[in-house]
Amino acid sequence: METRAGRLSPPEWLLKSLRPQAAPVPWAACVRASVGLAAPLAVGMAVGQPAYGALVSMGALSGVISDTADAYRMRVFTIAVPQLFGAIGVTLGTLVYGEGWAAVGVLTLVALVSGMISSIGAVASVAGLLLLLNAVVGAGLEMPGPWWKAPLLLSLGGLFVLVLSLLAWPFRRREPERAAVAGAYRSVADLLAAAGTSAYDDRRQTVTDALNTSYDLILARRARDQGRRGPMVRLLAQLNVLIPLVEAAPAAHRHGRASRRPEIAAAVRDLADAVAEGRTQPPELALPEPEGPADRAVNAALRNAAAVVHETDPDPYNVDDRLGRPAALGIRVRRATRNVLLSEPSWRYGLRLALCIGLAQALVSLVVVPRSYWVALTVTFVMKPDFGSVFSRAVLRALGTAAGLLVAAAVLSQVPRGWWDVPVMAVLAALIPAFTAKGYAFQTAAITPVILLLSDVLNHQGFDLVLPRLVDSLVGCAIALVAGYLLWPESWHTRIGDRLADAVEDAARYVASAFGDLPGQASQEGQAGQEGQPGRTDHAERLRTRRRLYRDLSSVRSEFQRALTEPPPTGARAAAWWPLVVAVERIVDATTAARVRVDHGAEPPTRAEAAAIERQLRELAEGLRSSEVLVEVRAELEGDEQGVLGPLRREVTGARAIASPGRPTDG
Repeated sequence: METRAGRLSPPEWLLKSLRPQAAPVPWAACVRASVGLAAPLAVGMAVGQPAYGALVSMGALSGVISDTADAYRMRVFTIAVPQLFGAIGVTLGTLVYGEGWAAVGVLTLVALVSGMISSIGAVASVAGLLLLLNAVVGAGLEMPGPWWKAPLLLSLGGLFVLVLSLLAWPFRRREPERAAVAGAYRSVADLLAAAGTSAYDDRRQTVTDALNTSYDLILARRARDQGRRGPMVRLLAQLNVLIPLVEAAPAAHRHGRASRRPEIAAAVRDLADAVAEGRTQPPELALPEPEGPADRAVNAALRNAAAVVHETDPDPYNVDDRLGRPAALGIRVRRATRNVLLSEPSWRYGLRLALCIGLAQALVSLVVVPRSYWVALTVTFVMKPDFGSVFSRAVLRALGTAAGLLVAAAVLSQVPRGWWDVPVMAVLAALIPAFTAKGYAFQTAAITPVILLLSDVLNHQGFDLVLPRLVDSLVGCAIALVAGYLLWPESWHTRIGDRLADAVEDAARYVASAFGDLPGQASQEGQAGQEGQPGRTDHAERLRTRRRLYRDLSSVRSEFQRALTEPPPTGARAAAWWPLVVAVERIVDATTAARVRVDHGAEPPTRAEAAAIERQLRELAEGLRSSEVLVEVRAELEGDEQGVLGPLRREVTGARAIASPGRPTDG
């Protein structure tokens, strides 16, 4: 009986996707969504134009979907830019409404553009989504004339949400950036508190995410402010000075004594409070006496951080912002355009999306389907312009839509149309940000009844909307699964090995960079420092290399976590290779710890030791690119096991010994 029950239970990859993510409720976003969607509906009814109010609310829904940034200036970009593309999309859709095959051709072309521009970044992905989404709605729903009225009303809704999101800007102008930097300090405090324990690896990932968020917020703003404004300079200086402490953490984890005492983490938490409160009084540090190179590294980094955190006015021209500063806007536009037009993945994904939308529109042009826009709408959400898991989203979209339709059925059958729509919309809209944080299926379940309620205001079909929408959703999911997933081998033959191989190769370069400037050392990758001196690697350049590597590893980890939600063979292969992702992170940590110890008095390694480790990592990268399974290799790495590179050799040996489950190993 247990065996039969096990066969009937849902697969693990589906259960993982359906588990709600642990995330706090974004109360402010919930209030903005509630007011943003309900108020236009109320105004429309008050002036006798409920259809106009519904269109403004639809635009507000787009704004709510785009409202993902923390920093106020970034909200202008994340909401306003997608609204512009959404206005273009609804205009194109309105112009081909009821035109049959002309609508098929236009929407297919829009889908191609939408998919291609999604590779630029997060804002472009949402802009591509709204471009296609509004084009589908414009081509499937009769909009009030003339042609410019629908894009105007939709844009008003998005701008209304933008205004709501910026109301606190005059009072909390720099609060998101300051909170992000303080959060980075607290994450490092937790990391140091976990040094020497099994919780360290999880804390390290939290630190990487916190640093990525902080640098993205501050450096994006500095690029617009020409980089030399006082408050942002101070925050960036406080963030930069945290990096040596992050570098010292692996040494504390592996070799620390005094640096593992609770006073160290408490001192970092006090610095976090100082950042959050803007305190500048001189610090009072009572730190334990260092007992070795690792402790000296933590002690020196912490004292330096304390001095900078409490500094009132750092020199704006002595703050390194090259750890991730964006290029000038013109350069980024040219680079993004070139990548979109010349990138094979960009064209491939654009063609996949175009094929799915073309098939959906062709189907509803040949078969009489009432309000047929919902088929292409489903395809748009499932094939959302990014590079996530199409299969999982198709399944989750079907389940989420079914749950959302149950709510919509109750609303449409029990709530009288008219003014009652306003409080109902206020409640349903508030659920969108709250459920979005829980996962894709939950977001779909929240958005579906909102769209149906707004559609009913426009078309007055009531409860009769529910069953056709379920059928349309299932048809759309089927099109996405077949034309957007099964017909494209890269969808179900994972390419995660290539990304992991790149990360391993980057780790090899990092080893070369970390030990390329020691006496008697020379390496293939690190022979020229930033000043052009042979055999020298600039310390600041090494910091930037490490930051890039950890950011890339964070992306690799995210890609693997998405792959784990795929059905076999992709999910099974990702699960088998996951230990190697963790191993590469540990290799980078061990490299950092070794270099930090050398900088603070430990005996440096020989050239042969560093070169042997670098060679083993390059061989591992080549093996990952040439095979779909992991094969154990017993790496023979000679050297002093008590020396500074001993832990790094053990990590590399462990990484090379990882084999796919059930696969033969070789010696």
